[in-house]
Amino acid sequence: MDYRRVFEDAIARIKAEGRYRIFADLQRQVGRFPRALHHRPDGVREVTIWCSNDYLGMGQHPAVLAAAREALESYGAGAGGTRNISGTTHLHVLLEQELARLHRKEAALLFTSGYVANEAAISTIARLLPDCVIFSDELNHASMIAGVRSSRCEKKIFRHNDLEHLERLLAEQPRERAKLIVFESVYSMDGDFGPIEAVCDLAEKYNAMTYLDEVHAVGMYGEHGAGVAEQWGLMERVDVIQGTLAKAYGCQGGYIAGAEAVVDAVRSYASGFIFTTSLTPATVGAALASVRLLAGPEGRELRARHQERAATLKRRLAAEGLPVMPSETHIVPVLVGDPVRCKQASDMLLDEFNIYIQPINFPTVPRGTERLRITPTPWHDDATMDQLVEALVRVWQRLEIPRAA
Repeated sequence: MDYRRVFEDAIARIKAEGRYRIFADLQRQVGRFPRALHHRPDGVREVTIWCSNDYLGMGQHPAVLAAAREALESYGAGAGGTRNISGTTHLHVLLEQELARLHRKEAALLFTSGYVANEAAISTIARLLPDCVIFSDELNHASMIAGVRSSRCEKKIFRHNDLEHLERLLAEQPRERAKLIVFESVYSMDGDFGPIEAVCDLAEKYNAMTYLDEVHAVGMYGEHGAGVAEQWGLMERVDVIQGTLAKAYGCQGGYIAGAEAVVDAVRSYASGFIFTTSLTPATVGAALASVRLLAGPEGRELRARHQERAATLKRRLAAEGLPVMPSETHIVPVLVGDPVRCKQASDMLLDEFNIYIQPINFPTVPRGTERLRITPTPWHDDATMDQLVEALVRVWQRLEIPRAA
């Protein structure tokens, strides 16, 4: 067996399909977001980032940085172990209490990432429910899919946001059988909302439990930034809410919030929580400051500005005939439809216009729907937007990318 050749062939297949991923070597600059320095073989150039999930620029907020520094100086660099073995600091406790209050739940639990939170929580909850069957939206994130698979429970995949299909699948099961519906509030590649109220209605009708992923919505929607469920007045109807600290909050980590018994059961049974070193104090301190800031007046101002920027960009791109995919949210996907040209468009924007937008190819999105996923922030001003629109028009012309979405 030529072991090395196996891996070389695997990489060659990805390259042949035009979806080999190359990381941009970026150096973000505090105080200049969304500008960054791009380290290249031929030197260093300043670029504008248009695809960051640090949606509100909280990763550079002075109060967030100050909280991180204070925690570092007070608690040290590392957490000291897992949460069970000296890895629980007072900051961890405070942040979990803050997140529980934010989502109006009895308890919350921190994880090292949103991916780990989903994989660990979904698999543990489903395994603990006797003879559980999981109902999962077909466009759920890879971390949710991993959680469903790890549970080893029976699963039913319903068509994206198709409530009739979901109800048919639910109706096939005995009412007394344990059921878990897992779905998202904001689907980050297409930019559409999940039908939270309707899913909760079906859950009540068929005696199911609900698990809502709000990672692209926490900090972004609702009066206090608790997500779409808060904005629509539905938080109390969702059994478990999962979120991240790594996007709008500008830090790192994931969490779940729900009934104390559910959260405690995940804490006590989930391997992904039990055997993982906890988040560093600096990260937790920064996240705590960010959550508190976005729950207040400054957060409401940032969210309003952010929505305006996203709506303005969609309108301007559509006016130029660029294929902006329908999006109800802050996500601005622009269809390319071919992995090779998607990569070429991204490279051209970076090399010739100093604009960084990572190409989104399979398996993140279905084949034939390759796209540039643009995420404007409150800090992308009109002049910066002018540069982007002009650059995209020129790239589309030179690569002869279809204009129709």
